[in-house]
Amino acid sequence: MAASIVRGRLLQSSRIRLCEYFPYSSSCIWQTHRHASSGSQTSEYDVIIVGGGIVGMATAREMKMRHPQLSFAVVEKENILAAHQSGNNSGVIHAGIYYTPGTLKAKLCVEGLELAYKYCDEHNVPYKKVGKLIVAVEPDEIPRLDKLYERGLENGVKDLRVLGPNEIKDIEPNCVGLKAIHSPHTGIVDWGVVTRDYGKTFEKLGGHVFTNYEVTKFDVSRESGEGSTGGLQYPVTISGKNTQNVDLRCKYVVTCGGLQSDKLAEKSGCNREPRIVPFRGEYLELIPEKCDLVRGNIYPVPDPRFPFLGVHFTPRVDGNVWLGPNAVLAFKREGYGYTEINIPELADALSFRGLRKLAWRHLGFGVKEMYKGIYYRAQVKQLQRFVPSLKFSDVKRGPAGVRAQALDREGNLIEDFVFDKGEGDLASRILHVRNAPSPAATSSLAIAKMVADKCKETFSL
Repeated sequence: MAASIVRGRLLQSSRIRLCEYFPYSSSCIWQTHRHASSGSQTSEYDVIIVGGGIVGMATAREMKMRHPQLSFAVVEKENILAAHQSGNNSGVIHAGIYYTPGTLKAKLCVEGLELAYKYCDEHNVPYKKVGKLIVAVEPDEIPRLDKLYERGLENGVKDLRVLGPNEIKDIEPNCVGLKAIHSPHTGIVDWGVVTRDYGKTFEKLGGHVFTNYEVTKFDVSRESGEGSTGGLQYPVTISGKNTQNVDLRCKYVVTCGGLQSDKLAEKSGCNREPRIVPFRGEYLELIPEKCDLVRGNIYPVPDPRFPFLGVHFTPRVDGNVWLGPNAVLAFKREGYGYTEINIPELADALSFRGLRKLAWRHLGFGVKEMYKGIYYRAQVKQLQRFVPSLKFSDVKRGPAGVRAQALDREGNLIEDFVFDKGEGDLASRILHVRNAPSPAATSSLAIAKMVADKCKETFSL
């Protein structure tokens, strides 16, 4: 049975749709913890969170703060936290302008921004409140911009202003436009740093983090020997791919798997849908001597005909400026370049009816996105609509990120958060966070509160 589809509202049900580096030095990378149990090679915890991205670590931290008497662990398949989406993104702290009023995406983003700034202040995580301009450069974009402004006000976004052409230049001297929305509280941060700081806080509270632990199986625990009650006390067993991974036993599991979320859910008997399809976003960068061309974020007015936002200017906390991204199908779940190909994963994606329907519906858009990735003069040309003084020689190829896009069978992008439990013996013990779309990083602390509430309800913690 597929996860139920409930748009944008928190409902009482067992399955529910709820509606982004400076790495620490190698000496600070988490090493695998072993909490040995007497006479056994297993480690035992009350709750294990699978996935060391920003949603998983925010959830682990929140739950440990709420339940200090319980034992918690996080398992992450890479050797550091935030190795994928959480550490490879634009780094924007979003204000909540774009999202439909009344949805959880809108509420969580506005709340999450405040919580993110507070956390960064308290934990000395560097950020910059550089602001954002959403700029209309064509007359037919102005009505959409006006509606976006009304939406932002309804969502409670603070201090929004509508600017004319001269006021745009007061904020961004090199930017041109007919009209713009200015969001002064939009910021930039390295979400990978934030995620790893969540991890440090979690460990200080007594939580354990297992890296290099790729989950291969969830199973009902078996007794470890004559007279043992371990299987009764810790009824879920988690197994890892590496021979060094000891089996972990626990009472409850929460998965926050990002790009692997549908596969993790399937391991416990859930339906494969919604399916995760990886889309790679390829960025350009301004050359260092041109990074003063923009001061803050410059975004286009979204076009509702297309599934992704479009190219924009994004300053970084390290002083660089990213341009883009485009959006193309990645050839593996964690594939950051055209040469990174996983044939089984690619075949699996292409065989999915939802992807085929999406591709057919937006064929022209998809071809243009691929063209922009290969011949990035086309991407520069789009960016010049906002900053005409930008030259092709000012730009070089930059990094890439991969977005875990959830799709249904009809090719619709799933824009809300999805909880799922599946069926069978494990259903009452596992909660899957199957989709956490942008702005999940900005919203991470607010999402964590919601997930913790759901866990309390589901597991009677």
